[in-house]
Amino acid sequence: MPLRSMTGFARTQDTHANYAWAWELRSVNGRSLDVRLRLPPGSEALEAPARELCAKRLARGNVTANLTLARTAASTVIRLNESALLQLSAAAKRARELCGAAPASLDALLAMRGVLEVGEVEESEADQAARAKAILASLSDALDRLVADRAREGERLARVFAGQIDEIEALTLAAERSPARGPERIAARLAEQVQKLTGASPQLDAQRLHQEAVLIAVKADIEEELQRLKSHIIEARSLLEAGEPAGRKLDFLAQEFFREANTLCSKSNDAEITRIGLALKLVVDQMREQVQNIE
Repeated sequence: MPLRSMTGFARTQDTHANYAWAWELRSVNGRSLDVRLRLPPGSEALEAPARELCAKRLARGNVTANLTLARTAASTVIRLNESALLQLSAAAKRARELCGAAPASLDALLAMRGVLEVGEVEESEADQAARAKAILASLSDALDRLVADRAREGERLARVFAGQIDEIEALTLAAERSPARGPERIAARLAEQVQKLTGASPQLDAQRLHQEAVLIAVKADIEEELQRLKSHIIEARSLLEAGEPAGRKLDFLAQEFFREANTLCSKSNDAEITRIGLALKLVVDQMREQVQNIE
């Protein structure tokens, strides 16, 4: 399974017997899977199986699933209230006998309230079950389309991440090869710092100067940060190739990248290393924004 985004849209529509419906699914990023179902009245029995279908297909994201459902015109039925018609006919006949009125027409009798009743075709339990099955099949189809849409966006993001990881690797190697890490440059900086210390406090003894020099040397050493950056690069590429939901792990790695870039900047006492550290922070910050959309 390729890397998938949490952003996507899908729509399906179908009919069954005397009903027509449409599903619309929208998803955006979220810390976990949150499905919000919007079902028409009378469709409460669909909620549990619909949520189960979503949980089987999706791992993360805020998903809104909207179902619109309507009866078709063929679902109405007109019933004749024979009892009411007979009573009205008898009443009209008696009125005609009493006052000699013209006989009531059939149109007039049928137009009386209660003679013709318009209702809905009654569904059997088997019909209701068949309709529910068809609606859930449409939801499954919509989920297939949503997953495909999220996968397409995930492929685009994977290419972006791969480029960002390449850039992080190039900056890491540039820091590793920087002349600022050479023994001569480090010795020169140490000498400069020691001279500043002795100038500020002429009474510093040799042991104190040695301790200060060691602290300066340790601070200037970024080897551990570089090795951790390389390790994170390997892990990030492995996640991109693993073919499983990796959003949370990539988010954690982005935080680790940012931490190492921060440490590089704080340890640096050379303009070149500082420039590399700032460039790393910029790339990692862009990665952190994009990784929020990964499932």
